[in-house]
Amino acid sequence: MLDYPPGQVDAKLPAMNLMLALARSTGVRLAEVGFLLILIAGVWLAAAETLNREKWSKFRTTVAGVLLAIGGLLLIIATHWGQFGLA
Repeated sequence: MLDYPPGQVDAKLPAMNLMLALARSTGVRLAEVGFLLILIAGVWLAAAETLNREKWSKFRTTVAGVLLAIGGLLLIIATHWGQFGLA
């Protein structure tokens, strides 16, 4: 065991990082769900703009925005930690 004075570290020791790893199939599944949410949000946003603009328009736009945000987050997770897009 190495003893160092408080506040000093050895440069030779590797830094310990918290890693989140997902299986490739999990990454692909997250990406599929993300793309599906983006598709639903697009249709929802189109409906919000064309159908009955006065009533529920703000709610529909908000739901579409939330779905886009969640879909984008899932795609980021799938790409970064789930090996989505790697051969």
